[in-house]
Amino acid sequence: MGREFIPIFSEWAKQYDETVKGKDEEYREVFLHYPELLANIAEKAGDSVIEFGSGTGNLTLELIRRKKTVFAIEPSAAMRQVAEAKPGLSQVTFIDGDMEQFPQINFTIDTIVSSYVFHHLNETEKQRVIKRYKALLSEGGKVIIGDTMFLSPEHKESILRKAIKANHLRLAADLQREYYPLIPDIETYFRANGYTSRFKQINAFVWLVEARGEKE
Repeated sequence: MGREFIPIFSEWAKQYDETVKGKDEEYREVFLHYPELLANIAEKAGDSVIEFGSGTGNLTLELIRRKKTVFAIEPSAAMRQVAEAKPGLSQVTFIDGDMEQFPQINFTIDTIVSSYVFHHLNETEKQRVIKRYKALLSEGGKVIIGDTMFLSPEHKESILRKAIKANHLRLAADLQREYYPLIPDIETYFRANGYTSRFKQINAFVWLVEARGEKE
């Protein structure tokens, strides 16, 4: 469920917004075009949105600026605290939960979004949540994900070698520790649950996935 990574998020919370601005050299490429990614997700989202892993509220803010109704779910108390302190998010309630365990949703949802989150689920969990999310969405609803993913095991290995060669050892440790998916697997998981998915590369690490449920 990704909660094993909460200690990392808690330690990172106060520096996260500086990291996404490119201030940390090791992660500069990972967050290249970060504002454009968030804007893309927010523009593609419908009117009623669940955001999983809302973190410090950067994507939440983009959604709110576009007048979306947002149900923001974040497991890290430290991340929620940073988000809640942002003036533009004073009216948003950030809920303690994760991609599998969260309060019951009592209103119609047309979009589920996340950014830099999906890789915290292992492959079994990824398949399980994709199946569950289909039941949460209105007919024709969609899932929009921005995250690091790879074309093949060989592609992932080449990126890992590059990180090690550059002495980006924290990044290399992340790539080895967390559950970064392969694009063909993600496409298969969505297709198995009645979604048509499209992939757009954002930078050397990150892809934007838009998966729309097929109407019955």
